Amino acid sequence: MKLRYVGYLLLITYYLSLNACSPNNVTIDASLKKYFDSSKVTGTFALFDNGSGNFIIHNLSRYKDSAYLPASTFKIVNSLIGLQTGKIVNEKMIIKWDGVKRWNEAWNKDLTMEEAFKLSAVPYYQEVARRIGKDTMQRWLDSLHYGNKKIGGPIDSFWLNNSLKITADEQLGLVKRLYFDQLPFDKRSQAIVKKVMLQENNANYALSYKTGFGYKENGKSLAWVVGWIEENKHPYFFVLNIEGNESMTDIANARMNILKGILKQLGFFEGKR
Repeated sequence: MKLRYVGYLLLITYYLSLNACSPNNVTIDASLKKYFDSSKVTGTFALFDNGSGNFIIHNLSRYKDSAYLPASTFKIVNSLIGLQTGKIVNEKMIIKWDGVKRWNEAWNKDLTMEEAFKLSAVPYYQEVARRIGKDTMQRWLDSLHYGNKKIGGPIDSFWLNNSLKITADEQLGLVKRLYFDQLPFDKRSQAIVKKVMLQENNANYALSYKTGFGYKENGKSLAWVVGWIEENKHPYFFVLNIEGNESMTDIANARMNILKGILKQLGFFEGKR
């Protein structure tokens, strides 16, 4: 009975952590709007200071209430499920190229999981999803309470076709729990995903993230960046979501320009936070 009670408390704590944003700990920063305007996009940004429990947010309603396809940010969860179920052995596991030429030349070769994650190689993770299978994937989406938990259409494209949707608030909550090994996966699986998410690491900061790009039902381009930045061993979690009429290349450049511009304005990259 005691173990069952403890498990119940952990479950309650997990679901309470899904949406940590409340009016009492939010600062709306109007000065951040200029970064979106200069790139001719609309969107939202949020930064969570784990030490103080406070949020800095641009466009609160979009952050909390609007859900969008996760696109390649779903590679975080696809990786975790793949590792947990043994469909991905480790970050060095190779899936052979299927010989189909695709628009991104970097995808047209055998890739390890680590390479596929960094290159955001869709074919690699489509194969991982097929190996996981719909029933197992659905059980994990339900367990994670991931967005609307909907698998619509083929198992290898539901995170790209606007059936699966998630809010920016839920995205931030996911990476926060990943960082602290609080997701319902073993620590090894979470450690491997955190390792491949690390993009920049120097004496001043460590920046970990996953990007995503897709098209909404109305044809507009949608882009994500979700992750965390560490300075002096202190984590700050962020999510950026933007949309516009720009090409894939333009909006991909815009998302990183906006992210780094905002983080720089907020005092990051100098090791002083």
